[in-house]
Amino acid sequence: MPISSARKIAYEISRRLDSGREFAVDLLQRPAVSALKEADRRLATELVMGVLRWRGELDFQIARVSGKKAEALDPEILTILRMGAYQICHLERIPKRAVVDDAVELTKAARKRSAAGFVNAVLRKFAPPEQRLPGSSFDQLTPASRASVQRTVPEWLLKRWAGRSIPGAEPGETPALRMAYACLAPPPTTIRPVLGRENLSDLKSELQSEGVVTSACEYAEHGLSVESGHLQDTRVYREGRVVIQDEASQLVAELVRPEPGQRLLDLCAAPGMKAGQLAQALGAGALVACDHSAARLHTLAKLLPPCIPAGVHLSMVRLDAAAGLPFGAKFERILLDAPCSGTGTLERNPEIKWRLRPQDITRLAGLQANMLRNSLPSLAPGGQLVYATCSLEPEENEDIVEKVLAQARGFEMLSASELAPRHPRLASLFDARGYFRTRPGQHRMDGFNAAVIVRRDGAAHL
Repeated sequence: MPISSARKIAYEISRRLDSGREFAVDLLQRPAVSALKEADRRLATELVMGVLRWRGELDFQIARVSGKKAEALDPEILTILRMGAYQICHLERIPKRAVVDDAVELTKAARKRSAAGFVNAVLRKFAPPEQRLPGSSFDQLTPASRASVQRTVPEWLLKRWAGRSIPGAEPGETPALRMAYACLAPPPTTIRPVLGRENLSDLKSELQSEGVVTSACEYAEHGLSVESGHLQDTRVYREGRVVIQDEASQLVAELVRPEPGQRLLDLCAAPGMKAGQLAQALGAGALVACDHSAARLHTLAKLLPPCIPAGVHLSMVRLDAAAGLPFGAKFERILLDAPCSGTGTLERNPEIKWRLRPQDITRLAGLQANMLRNSLPSLAPGGQLVYATCSLEPEENEDIVEKVLAQARGFEMLSASELAPRHPRLASLFDARGYFRTRPGQHRMDGFNAAVIVRRDGAAHL
């Protein structure tokens, strides 16, 4: 019996992800996936991402049904069981028999023929849960469903989140569990025009004529949220006139607020989404886009130039900002979107929660502090630097900013009262101290943190 193309590719991608060196969003853009029929492409994506989001709960249920812990199973068999269990427990329209039959055939194709009977027996014991998730609101979850959600995040990460304040949470609720639940829903697809001259109303109409319904983003000035339809099948997307970019990512670039004629430095620019947005906002001036990785800089060199207005002079530089900056010139605007744990993007990159370790956050915090410390001297008097991460962890955000600024005379963070008039659309996203914050589940976008730092005239050296 032939194996479903969608399940076969989902299995291959899932096995590659186990190496810890690749990301699902990248592997799902491979030509082999793009060549699938639309229904198969959607199923392959659903299987890969769904298993990653629910992996902890799937492993728990596999152990309960089979009597064997996940770590005791062959990796190939575990991947096949996870995919099968996910389909039975979370996808309503797929017959259980088809799931089991394909799982058995996948087992044989993986050269694990002796385990085919085991896979068949285990999956036949699975049944849909009393409540399919996500779908219901957090407040309507049953105790059993809450226990399932709790198992979708590693215990150490859930403990880190425990006790944090979540707007809207009622007394007695566990904020960490609410955050875990928010990370289970597929994130919205948000786009923006590659070139600033695109009229959003015309773009919306053109997309709608091809079956894609969009709405204006609540916060991003030039963003559109895709409500229905298949964006990748439209002429607008194929022609490269729009780019998929999360709304929070767009907002970080908006915080930079470059002015025509300025010199702008983007220190971690690859793959170039924010750099292209900044170039359009700049209009005329100089943009220096940097990255530490040669491979990522190569990607930047392919994607960024078409987004650059004629009046912007673009330079691309490979450098490690944690080791120091080589520039003699000063920049009126700097964006430091620092490498981070990515815990604000678990909706989009669920594999992060299974790869991340507590010591990684400590290691990253040291790197981030060095990058920010090294960046400040390159800021011109009166200039502004935006320090941002897509992490939810304080050690990577306010702790870094406050530690570095405590040692940097002449530099200070702008307050909420200073930022709100400059960014009225974003006023509700600044906390009392001036930190910009977005949260999955609360704002329908990735979780980002940012601080806007200004160098006052006559600032002394660090």
